[in-house]
Amino acid sequence: YSFSDLLFPGCELTASTKSYTFQVDEEDDSDHILALSVVCLTDGAKDECNVVEVVGRNHENQEIAVPVANLKLSCQPLLSLDNFKLQPPVTFRLAAGSGPVHLAGWHQIVHREDASFEDNDDLSEEEEEEEELAPIMPAKK
Repeated sequence: YSFSDLLFPGCELTASTKSYTFQVDEEDDSDHILALSVVCLTDGAKDECNVVEVVGRNHENQEIAVPVANLKLSCQPLLSLDNFKLQPPVTFRLAAGSGPVHLAGWHQIVHREDASFEDNDDLSEEEEEEEELAPIMPAKK
């Protein structure tokens, strides 16, 4: 496996744009993780509760919405989510308030390596014994 970390430039939720969906190409063979690092109120926010929800799917493929931030200009204008990991597709929704709320983080891509290499399952017992590590010898003084 190899990894690529891309900056997720983020999105902004407002009274007129209440949701944003992050999705990847379904044909892509890689695994994708969106790590959300910060949710914050930006210039022009009112002193009101702004609730941000993450909308995704559970193991039964049912839609679920989970609040991840409740921001208010006078008491909590910013929340660090410590790279809260989500699997795309995922939707961010402004469930209450008028924003603007900015979300930012990282998009990690886990590339599966070329499967052309073969596992050595067919090694004989002699070859397996040769591959074992030599015993650890005490250090010489």
